[in-house]
Amino acid sequence: MPSVFAFIMAIVCASQLYWLWRAVARIRKSFRKPSARVAAAAGLLAVYFLMLAYNAGWLNGRNTPVRLTAAEILLGAPFTCWLGCSLAAFLLLMVYWLGVWMFRAPLWLARKLRPPVREIESPARRVFLHRTANVLAAAPFAGGAYGFFKGRLDLEITRQPIRLPRLPKAFEGFRIAQLSDIHIGPFMTGDQIRSYAALANSLKPDLTVLTGDFVTWDAATQLPVVQALSGLTAPYGVFGCLGNHDAWALVQDSITALFRQVGIRILRHERVAIAAHGESINLMGIDYTSKRAMGSHVEGIVQRYLAGVDAMVDPDRVNILLSHNPDTFDRAAELGIDLSLAGHTHGGQASLEFVSPQLAPSRLVTPYVAGLFVKPGGQLYVNRGIGTIGVPIRIGAPPEITIYELTRG
Repeated sequence: MPSVFAFIMAIVCASQLYWLWRAVARIRKSFRKPSARVAAAAGLLAVYFLMLAYNAGWLNGRNTPVRLTAAEILLGAPFTCWLGCSLAAFLLLMVYWLGVWMFRAPLWLARKLRPPVREIESPARRVFLHRTANVLAAAPFAGGAYGFFKGRLDLEITRQPIRLPRLPKAFEGFRIAQLSDIHIGPFMTGDQIRSYAALANSLKPDLTVLTGDFVTWDAATQLPVVQALSGLTAPYGVFGCLGNHDAWALVQDSITALFRQVGIRILRHERVAIAAHGESINLMGIDYTSKRAMGSHVEGIVQRYLAGVDAMVDPDRVNILLSHNPDTFDRAAELGIDLSLAGHTHGGQASLEFVSPQLAPSRLVTPYVAGLFVKPGGQLYVNRGIGTIGVPIRIGAPPEITIYELTRG
């Protein structure tokens, strides 16, 4: 995994060097006087490194604000959006020019082997190729603007029926609301979270579940996110599990205690019976687990998914599992867990699945990106979450609150 991370960072650095070269070329073309060129280049680099220093935490320790601040508007969002969009544009251009080269290479080779054949230079063709490249380069930035101003705020309420053959009669029509991947911060503020919590309450669920990633990196944001979610209510209670960022921020114990104080129970390798009219279903929750490390983060790394969970499974009742990582589904189905509820992927966050099902970054690490999955032994629903990570944009993966209605079938 470290080698993968190093490879990704190398591509990011290469993209920034490429755009620096493009910027220098543009400055040389736009300014005739050497002094003006130097001033323009110095100003551009000063702004870039100011944004870099702010986002790297060199200026303020990178404490995460839980409200929208001027610094985040001027330095935070522009830089992260630039990094994401410029990387995408760089990759598009590399693929494009590689395709052009692969098309032209045989013609070039043919000319070398047959000297009498002479290519007639076509200025129109060169103009067309470069204009096409410029359009490709601009597309990620246009998409990024949409994702920032519209996509990340375009909340969807997904109403998902779930058919469970073993569902007790008392739970026919039982409604469960799910929120996931909160990621409190400047672009998912406490006030926004409160509004989503109120919206979840308005859906009149019988039970509400939270599937992790309440914070991102900053442990100091755990109290604000708990306070923002404290208004969640449901007749049969509010339960949750923890995500990878909760583990990486080292808040698993403390945020569990904070949630307990406001009446929300985090299930950490625990189960609880949800009872109605003398019948019940078995609700289970686990901490984040994965078979892959992320950089230096090794919290939750396991050799086998759901080790020990088989002791919590009740073969005589419907079993519902809260697991942040959807990759536990294969093992859950083997154990006969009727329904798994997960998050983690953000639906790809920047996904082009409307073009092709494979154009979602999350498919690089999991086949379970978003929506309902069914296999012998169980079902899985992956919620797209409401927050963002890294770049505050969503494209093709709108934020989501899911409302499930359980039916016998």
